[in-house]
Amino acid sequence: MSLPAWKSCAGICLLVVLCGVLAVLQYNWIGEVADAERSRLKDDLQSRLYQVRRSFDDQMQAACNRYIPPDADIDRLGRKQAYVDQYRRAIGTPEALIRREALAIPSGDDVDLLILDPKEYRFESAEWPADWSAMHARLGARLRGGPIPSGESATTTLVEIPRFGNSPGDQGRQREQEWLLLELDTDALKNTILPAVLAGNLGDAGRLDYDARVVLNGDPAVTLYRSGGGGAAPFVADATVGLLDVGGAGPRGDGRGRGRGRGPGPPPGERRDDKGGRGAGASSRGNPTDGAWLLSVHHRAGSLEALAATTRRKNLTISAGILLLILATAAMLLRASRETQRVAELQMNFVAGVSHELRTPLTVIRTAAFNLRRNLSANPEQVERYGELIQKESEKLGTLVEQVLRYGSAKAGSVIQQRQPVDVEAVIESSLRASRVRLAGMAFVIDKRIDPELPPILADEEALKHALQNLLDNAARHGAEGRWIGIFAAPAAGTPGPMVEIRIADRGPGIPADELSHIFDPFFRGRRALADQVHGTGLGLNLAKRIVEAHGGSIEVKSEPSQVKNEPAQGTEFIVRLPAGNPS
Repeated sequence: MSLPAWKSCAGICLLVVLCGVLAVLQYNWIGEVADAERSRLKDDLQSRLYQVRRSFDDQMQAACNRYIPPDADIDRLGRKQAYVDQYRRAIGTPEALIRREALAIPSGDDVDLLILDPKEYRFESAEWPADWSAMHARLGARLRGGPIPSGESATTTLVEIPRFGNSPGDQGRQREQEWLLLELDTDALKNTILPAVLAGNLGDAGRLDYDARVVLNGDPAVTLYRSGGGGAAPFVADATVGLLDVGGAGPRGDGRGRGRGRGPGPPPGERRDDKGGRGAGASSRGNPTDGAWLLSVHHRAGSLEALAATTRRKNLTISAGILLLILATAAMLLRASRETQRVAELQMNFVAGVSHELRTPLTVIRTAAFNLRRNLSANPEQVERYGELIQKESEKLGTLVEQVLRYGSAKAGSVIQQRQPVDVEAVIESSLRASRVRLAGMAFVIDKRIDPELPPILADEEALKHALQNLLDNAARHGAEGRWIGIFAAPAAGTPGPMVEIRIADRGPGIPADELSHIFDPFFRGRRALADQVHGTGLGLNLAKRIVEAHGGSIEVKSEPSQVKNEPAQGTEFIVRLPAGNPS
């Protein structure tokens, strides 16, 4: 291996190692980015769920507050009438989301229930409904000051809003005067309010990006709402938040209420609204999962873990592609460098070969001319012999110059000139006459078989003759051992259109298998030609290929070199196929 080749291989190896190190670093970095992206997606989703919770509960809070009469109306009209009049005003609004309204009024250690008749617009005494029993127990425990029962209400949309005030004998301490009980319309919440809130906070361009599921908080087996279908498929939540945390109701409520009262101030832990009145509590306080309902969401494209993993795979694929592109580019540059170096070596060999080919005939011509000038060849027979020698060497020079000029024209894109109908047999005969210098005196047997029914071909006669002459000269140089050259022409079989096939064969030693793919390369000369010092420039076969292909034809070679010493070889055969036809 030469020093430049050694350096190139070392550079490639170093590049491969560096790319491997970069790949490891990139893999670790992409993993960190994927983890950060997963955390960001989760934080963003949780933040958006907080927005859903706030928007949903604020609407519920606003709807409940519409049913709370001002304290002045209660003082002026009385408790029942004030609540009735406020109900009349609220029930006709679009935000009327109430299914039932009632008042829970302290009576000793118990709580009496008054349910509003929506048709008669009056409160009537009633027994506590079975699904309100947990609320009844909780309110009674508050009055008695005992522990709050842990039982949960079957009606999770029941909201209690207390009104505080001073009672005789309480020594200025505010107590609940009554509780406004509002049972929200579950169907309206699930079918109207919740889808709109989800679309506004989790959607994009009117399309919901997440599947959502709402269950009872504390009883996930009870599904109240589910978007995106899914049937009975397991629902893996990406994030969860509580809903319907209004007025202190719900399974996680502490039973103390979140209303507003009159007097010096609300009980500890309560706050006033912006107008100083009483109202349903805000949902932004407490645990994020507090509420009667529990909302869970799942990205429709897969879980956030799957999305992050997909992004990671994409990044890894892109990074791997870039690294492979770098390696492929380096390999291509190395190959191009090697090819350039090989072509440069071939060109140097070509220059040396051409110099030798020029020097030999010029020396012969100069010597013959010197002898003729010095009258060393007074004998007419000697003069004729010198003249014949000068003519022969001049033809060699002419052939060499024409070869080089045609190669230059081919490189410039002018391989052939004007095309016209040409008789195949006439071109072959002309090529044989042009090769007489090479074939003369070598006792070749020319085996020529030409089909008399051959159609003409559309060709540049001079260029085609030059191509066939190069093939004949090649057969004469490298097939001299066989002393036989075969020239065959016939219609080609198995071609899509009418074509003429010309085959030129010899019985020489053949071409080694590893050289077959290079014999049409410019300046290429085989090992045997170099070892036997066979004259040539390495341009003949390349020009023949260019000329044939410029005519729309093809050329191929078949060769079976001898595998055993002194065993006869099968020789080499060049097959030229040219399209037949007349000009249109």
